[in-house]
This record gives sequence, structure tokens and C-alpha cells, in this order.
Amino acid sequence: MKAFRLIALLTVLTLGANAQEVKFPALDSSPADIVYYPLNVAKSKDDSTPLIKVIYSRPSKKGREIFGVLEQYGKIWRLGANESTEIRFYKPAVIEGKKIKAGTYSLFAIPNKDKWVLIFNKQLDKWGAFTYNQQKDVMRVEVPVKALAKPQEILAITFIPAENGARLIIAWDSTQVELPIGI
Repeated sequence: MKAFRLIALLTVLTLGANAQEVKFPALDSSPADIVYYPLNVAKSKDDSTPLIKVIYSRPSKKGREIFGVLEQYGKIWRLGANESTEIRFYKPAVIEGKKIKAGTYSLFAIPNKDKWVLIFNKQLDKWGAFTYNQQKDVMRVEVPVKALAKPQEILAITFIPAENGARLIIAWDSTQVELPIGI
């Protein structure tokens, strides 16, 4: 009888230990987002397939001066917050006359007052730009900066259709850049 009570007590204690409440992390202040080209292709009810996908985190301005202060001119930036922004080409693409293979790349930037350098890199799944490795760059392109009339509070990335492809649009604070992509 004592053995039965001991087994019953151990069973109850074990079940209680396994029923602990799971603690989920708080909502991130820079939530992740995804944008496809063509836009909304993932929501289509036909057999459409995406050509490009960007996964990025969206930091907010929060009254801060962004370019030249928070994101210093001439320094590598992960082009978003948290993990490095990733861009996936579902088929080969052409950027500034250079071919880039189908695949997934991290997307970094070096912002400057009048132009940015956009960098496609093979290193994936890294937080920030702390371990950025220039040896893994696949391509670098320069794009001009366009001043926005109204500041963009939250970093935003989208695509607009263009002849023979799309234009990748990146905007935050009072800055916007565009990258033509041939598909």
C-alpha cells in the first residue's frame, strides 16, 4: 500500500511539473514583415508564384533623427532591425546590368547623404550587422537618395512594377531609395 501511495504522489507531482505555464516573449518593438513581388501574390487564389520576397523588421522613428545620427553615414547597416533583412529571388535577376542567381541573400546598406550602397550578401540568419563579412558579398550597387516631403515613421519596403521587372522601394524618415530589378 505504501508503494502505491508513493507512486500516486510521484505521478501527481510529475503531472504538476509538466503543466507549467509557458511564457511567450513580448511583442517586438520592430515587428517582422514580408513583402512580395508581385504584391499580394501569396494571397492570390490562382497558381501565381512570387518572383521576389523580402523579409525584414520594421523599426520606428520615435522622434529620433535616423540617417546621419542613429544610422551613421558611411557605416554598414542591416537595413532594418533585429536579424539581417533577407531578399529571395525565385529566379535569376538582373541588377544594374549584373546577373544575380536565384536564391536568398542578406540585404545590407551603407547610407550616405546623397546615395546608398545596397549590398547583397551570402551570410544569412545573423542579428544586426555585427558579424557582417564583406568577403561574402555577391553584389554592391549604388542608388540615389530621394528626399521625402513627409517623413515615413516606420521603415517600409515595397515593390512597384517597372518595365522588365520591378523597383524595390525603401523608405524611412525623410529618405527613400529605389533599386530597379530586372526579372
